[in-house]
Amino acid sequence: MKKTIPETEELLNLIEKNSKMVAMVAPSFLIDFYYPEFIGMLKRLGFKYVVEVAAGAVKTNRQLLALLKLHPHRKYITNPCPSIVRLIKNKYPQLSQFLTPIESPMIATAKIVAKKYPNYKKVYIGPCFVKKIEAKEEYPELDILVLTYKEIAEVFKIKNITPKKSYKSASFDIIASETGLYPISGGLAQSSNLTKKFTDQEYDVISGPKLAEKAIQEFVNKPELRLLDILFCEGGCINGAGINSKDSPDRRRQKIITYWSKK
Repeated sequence: MKKTIPETEELLNLIEKNSKMVAMVAPSFLIDFYYPEFIGMLKRLGFKYVVEVAAGAVKTNRQLLALLKLHPHRKYITNPCPSIVRLIKNKYPQLSQFLTPIESPMIATAKIVAKKYPNYKKVYIGPCFVKKIEAKEEYPELDILVLTYKEIAEVFKIKNITPKKSYKSASFDIIASETGLYPISGGLAQSSNLTKKFTDQEYDVISGPKLAEKAIQEFVNKPELRLLDILFCEGGCINGAGINSKDSPDRRRQKIITYWSKK
């Protein structure tokens, strides 16, 4: 029998105990699942509420814009990607000062959930394994359990939960539309309207390990560059390691864009 990993076991234990739970779903979920069936499956699994992490991204954007307005002459590197944060802190610690001191969408969403649904266990479901480190090491007080799409799919399999027609009426309990493109490279810059507020020289959008490291190394030598919108995975979070899909990057991107445009 395949051994389950700790986070999967923890969720199964919570389900067994009929614990009060809120699922916080990253906006890239459409790459592996369908809406609204996925929401219905999560509620069938035992989640009382299901919220979009895109709602937290709205708060992230507001904090970023306020920061840029407060310090118009400072340079910043965006911090929503935990892999980028760790790369900088471990390999380029001298650049840590440039990381935006704001909440990532996951953390912002967790705080929204804590206020709206107190005493509920917060379970983040997304494409990234490194989010586990962010939750455990940087924000242990928020008590966030992090699972990837691969892991939640395994839980569905264990509990024998499959899509049903009755799930088509399911919906998010907290929803946001303006930040639905966040998992795509440049989603932050576009959803926060930085593409309209800044000149091409004042911001840059980068994704992928090689380009990301190169951009980090060159960051301080570009005085005109104010903001580096950067994600570690190629094309953005749509290519996270916690995704099962075998779709091409273009197909993954299109799924996100189609869902966002309908909203």
